[in-house]
Amino acid sequence: MSDDSEVEHLRARVAELEAQSSEPAEPPDRRRAASRSGWWAALSGALITLACVLAPLSVASVWAKAELSDTDQYVKTVAPLAEDPAVQRSIANQVTRVVLDNVDLQGITTDALKTLAQQPNVPPRVAAALPGLAVPITNGVESFTRTQVNKLVASPQFATLWSQVNRVAHQQVVKLLEGNQGGAISAQGNTVTLNLGPIIAQVKNRLVAEGFSLASNIPTVDRSFVLVQSDAITQAQGFYQLLNTLGFWLPVIALALLIAGVVVARDRRRALLKGALGVTGAMLVLGVALAVFRSIYVGSTPLNVLTEQAAGDVFDTLVRFLRTSIRALAVLGLIVAAGAFLTGPSTASVRTRRALGGGIGSLRGGAEAAGWQTGRVGTWTYAHKRALRITAVIAGGLVLMFWTSPTAWVVVVTALVVLLVMAVIEFLAQPPATPAAVPATGPAPETGPGTTPDATTIPRQVPREPADVPAPPEEKTLHATEKGPTPHA
Repeated sequence: MSDDSEVEHLRARVAELEAQSSEPAEPPDRRRAASRSGWWAALSGALITLACVLAPLSVASVWAKAELSDTDQYVKTVAPLAEDPAVQRSIANQVTRVVLDNVDLQGITTDALKTLAQQPNVPPRVAAALPGLAVPITNGVESFTRTQVNKLVASPQFATLWSQVNRVAHQQVVKLLEGNQGGAISAQGNTVTLNLGPIIAQVKNRLVAEGFSLASNIPTVDRSFVLVQSDAITQAQGFYQLLNTLGFWLPVIALALLIAGVVVARDRRRALLKGALGVTGAMLVLGVALAVFRSIYVGSTPLNVLTEQAAGDVFDTLVRFLRTSIRALAVLGLIVAAGAFLTGPSTASVRTRRALGGGIGSLRGGAEAAGWQTGRVGTWTYAHKRALRITAVIAGGLVLMFWTSPTAWVVVVTALVVLLVMAVIEFLAQPPATPAAVPATGPAPETGPGTTPDATTIPRQVPREPADVPAPPEEKTLHATEKGPTPHA
């Protein structure tokens, strides 16, 4: 083998080794770390998904526990029904029917007119006309009765009576949802009814006070008003028992799962973003489910029991606090997701943070130019800026947690207040002043007779070495024999 071929062989071998070294095999430790990271990512996704699934059930459990198990909250829930026109019309129609069914106006009027016609001092012409007045008098009394009932139902007295009846009947509501029946509210098959006996008694007293003494003949009547009629009453009872058993633990479990999923995630900011969006999506699904169930309920309620308007109003009133909680939690999820996004590395996030920081910096610069200084407060705020931010966020969360029925506006206002507090923290934070650099001191220059103390000492110029210049070519002396011919003059 020649030298050239051996060199070429060695070069090829070196190139092969370099190619192998450029793609080194992954160490076993790194492979194990990647495997563990994959398991942690899967666990984080599972925890966040489970938390999002439990979020709607958590809201429903809080609603069932707080709205239906608390007497004051239940009365507050059903109180608007006393002022609902559709519900008032339904109650007035049923109460009027009860009064008229228990007072035989047609028979009493006919007998009274016949008795009057048989009186000896009544002229024959009048006696013959009296029986024909039975129908107009009956219609007039019915119209008077209906008017009095409508006045009572539309009066503030009815609203007070409605609240009292529901307060007394609340324990029966709980018994109903627990599967027990009886009392002012009961379930007959797939129907929830409200006893109108106290309202009928009030109408009776009002008619007697207005001069309609026949109303005193109305006996004590336990007439029922259908509040809810649906085939899902039995399922609702079982669902209520499940939610009542879980109570407030279900939302705590869901929140713990969400926090755990964020903590074990490799990218916590991204995990928080996905979890917040998942909770918002779960609230949207629950809201759509309520809308679908409302449509089914209104369509399945017979018109002779409740009109479509009355049935829809009853449903909307009973679940209005649940809808409020759904909207509030959905808005909270969007706000948290927006915060997680704005703290990320995307171009929009960076530009937004830069713009906000520049605006706050401009305000601080203007305040400092006007002579306003934060002093020690600014230094302390700068040193504890991270802790103050965390405290502001925790305070906002506690406000929403202990608010009885937070609405979407409450969530938005709380978020704006937290952002304002964080902006104030950023505005007040002032880094400590950096000490100015002290010039190095050396021996004072000596002053001579020709110098002054304030004269500036000019350093002595050291001559620079000349650059390398090529030497001129050395002249060569030619001998006489090397000279050429002598030119002619």
